Amino acid sequence: MTRVYAFNWVPPFAQGLVRDLRVRWALEEAGQPYEEMLIDHEEKNGADYLALQPFGQVPAYEEDGLELFESGAIVLRIAARSEALMPHDGPARAKAVQWVFAALNSIEPHVQQIALILGFYKDEEWAKLRRPSAQELAERRLDQLAGRLGDKPFLEEGGFTVGDLMMTSVLRLGNTCGLLDGRPTLSAYVARCESRPAFQKALADQLRPFAKNAPA
Repeated sequence: MTRVYAFNWVPPFAQGLVRDLRVRWALEEAGQPYEEMLIDHEEKNGADYLALQPFGQVPAYEEDGLELFESGAIVLRIAARSEALMPHDGPARAKAVQWVFAALNSIEPHVQQIALILGFYKDEEWAKLRRPSAQELAERRLDQLAGRLGDKPFLEEGGFTVGDLMMTSVLRLGNTCGLLDGRPTLSAYVARCESRPAFQKALADQLRPFAKNAPA
């Protein structure tokens, strides 16, 4: 049985953005059932959980004796066995993997930096000094991505792949900090991917325990 470890509650600003959503979405696209394993913020630092995820983060993943951490690695594992996410054709498969790494390496660090500055450090002097150059670089990367996407519905001509899944997951964070404002190509792309039934199911499943376990 496949198991996905996720938090039982996070603050409202993080709900819908926690990285187990990527794994849930991939499993839904692949049509693969899984068991949700919810942990609290004390359990994440316990010895049992750290044996699965050495950094005390989510997600962690179990599959017939295989244990994985890091959302990118987990999603690629799922995609490798599902043509709904990764084409069997060699070149098309390589292109899909390429976009996973582009999302995680070329886009996410810059988006994440803006999200951290705005969410946690905006009143710090260093953040005020850092934000203009960080914003400029994040916006440049997003403009480059929009230029490459153009008027295509997805990143590659063959249709939706794991690369789109991961890129959309990253861009959703950018959307919360205004980075997609004035970028209709990317806004439409994210909305198109979010409209997929598999995403909607995954999002609802992540949010459900947050509502149930919300502090009184």
